[in-house]
Amino acid sequence: MSELEQFRLEVRNWLRANRPPQPDFLLPETFMEVGTDQQFEYLRDWQRKVYEAGYLGMAWPKQYGGGGRPQVYQDIADEEMASEQVPFVPNTIGLNWAGPLILAIGTEEQKKRFIPGILSADDIWCQGFSEPDQGSDLANSQTRAERKGDEYVINGSKIWTSLGSYAKYMILLARTNPKEKRYAGLSYFLIPMRTPGIETQPIRKLTGEYGFTQTFFTDAHVPADTLMGREGEGWKIAMMTLTFERGASGGQAGGLAKMAVGLDDVVELARRSRRNGRPALEDPFVRDSLVRFAVEEQGDLLCGARSEIPALCSERPDAIALSNKLRITEHRRRLFQFSLSLQGANAARFVGDSQAVDGGLWQRSYLNAFSSTIGGGTSQIQANIIGERVLGLPKD
Repeated sequence: MSELEQFRLEVRNWLRANRPPQPDFLLPETFMEVGTDQQFEYLRDWQRKVYEAGYLGMAWPKQYGGGGRPQVYQDIADEEMASEQVPFVPNTIGLNWAGPLILAIGTEEQKKRFIPGILSADDIWCQGFSEPDQGSDLANSQTRAERKGDEYVINGSKIWTSLGSYAKYMILLARTNPKEKRYAGLSYFLIPMRTPGIETQPIRKLTGEYGFTQTFFTDAHVPADTLMGREGEGWKIAMMTLTFERGASGGQAGGLAKMAVGLDDVVELARRSRRNGRPALEDPFVRDSLVRFAVEEQGDLLCGARSEIPALCSERPDAIALSNKLRITEHRRRLFQFSLSLQGANAARFVGDSQAVDGGLWQRSYLNAFSSTIGGGTSQIQANIIGERVLGLPKD
């Protein structure tokens, strides 16, 4: 048995021995649905346990709390977590966006200060990009950060700040120079949320769950050293952040970011569902649809390997990276939509209905799937990016 095979077995055995007990409350599907203290503490405790076992941040530098091992070890650990369907780790923004960004361009002081807490879940992070009145026009952000001596005074509002009610830090895009239009006047900050003048208001979702918040800044004074890079570089740094968020750049710490419900579960649902008095899985249309989903899913899995082989990407080298977020989130949304079609009239039932299939899991998953098609840039924005940057189509 090779060293990697031994490691895979080690991870599998540890997960089976240390899987947390099923709670007597509903677990969220992603960090975007964490809305109660019970859910948050359960998931944070799990992240700490995974990290202390050495299976999180395995490829991050040792001097900042990581494992200092080759990326392949983290890949194997993540695969086993998905296979064993253990809970996800909640500090998604810290582990997958803020952390890789800080490691890539942060100062030595910032790396030592922030990375250990991101890994251990002591420091939860949220994102302050979108604004209530600007829609998808991130470049038109109007939240102000005015320099006054050794501080910045922040005023404005951000929305969809997932985990904002629990976060200790926020990655914030704010306008430091109102005279400059759009991109040039923006700056990027790593700000402490527990600052007078910063308040969060939870937002109830269509599913009845929380997780999203709106964050208000009213004369919030933050130290000047919370600025990342230099004033006016905010747009460039925000775009780098989005490459991590969209999966176009590597360097994430690992761990599951969502419940591992996938195609195999839908196939099992098709076995249990009935169509014309027979298992739905025997219906030719259902089987054809499932095969199409399987082909698409396998294609997405192989895209990562393909992107490492220049000869297979020479014609459009950025196509895989720039389409990653769009392909995966839309696949997940359509898969859950298909799962509802298998249920007939029962598709109208939801969580809390005693007759709902699997307790309303599929209805909830379908509605929650829209969050990922919006966060990090809507599917429409992603399609525009592919059209312009991959296919070379004009903006108009």
